[in-house]
Amino acid sequence: MGIEGKIVAITGASSGIGRATAKLLAERGAHVILGARNEEALAALVDEINTAGGRAAYRVTDVRRRSDLEALVELAVKSGGKLDVMINNAGIGPISRFDALRVEDWDAMIDVNLRGTLYGIAAALPVFNRQQSGQIINVVSTAGIKIVPTMGVYAATKNAVRTISEALRQESGPHLRVTEVSPGMIATEFAGSITDPAVKQAIAERLADIAIPPAAIARGIAYAIEQPDDVDVGSIVIRPTAQD
Repeated sequence: MGIEGKIVAITGASSGIGRATAKLLAERGAHVILGARNEEALAALVDEINTAGGRAAYRVTDVRRRSDLEALVELAVKSGGKLDVMINNAGIGPISRFDALRVEDWDAMIDVNLRGTLYGIAAALPVFNRQQSGQIINVVSTAGIKIVPTMGVYAATKNAVRTISEALRQESGPHLRVTEVSPGMIATEFAGSITDPAVKQAIAERLADIAIPPAAIARGIAYAIEQPDDVDVGSIVIRPTAQD
């Protein structure tokens, strides 16, 4: 029960929700193992956490490569002797209308948002099975709850992960907890990955109007982790009060 002493691996940890989650969990006594592609940002975050008295390590991780996720989990086990929580947070959102035919963007979202999450699950499950304990937290999106134009492929990848999460929960029995967290409009770098100029501007304006900080999602993730082992928080939706 609780967070202190838990070994937690986080993908997409160099910014946004992943960064906020790493900081909060470290403040509450977790040993965080951070993965992302931006080594400079990862190193700075690990230094910040360790300087503040927390425990953190990192490995440059591209979730499109299964071997990178396996290495991240291996680092966690090597660092702490176990893995308590795997947070599959890495994601991108180069959204657009279907008739823009940005097929490369569709492929990228499938590779990162869906395949990357599956690779994270595949890396963590053998450890959890050996331990007979563990928790997987998948970060999805409210885009999969309310379907809107331009977000068709993005929402599809997130809803695929939502389906995966529920099936995994049912398969896993009493020793593995599975949680999916659906953020709404959060003040992150989400708009930065959008390649369609008009859509990018519209999303940036909407985020500026109502977005809430990534720390709000971090608190939801912490809530799921800190429950007793026999309590599985299956789904959390966190959105701005002003979001329709």
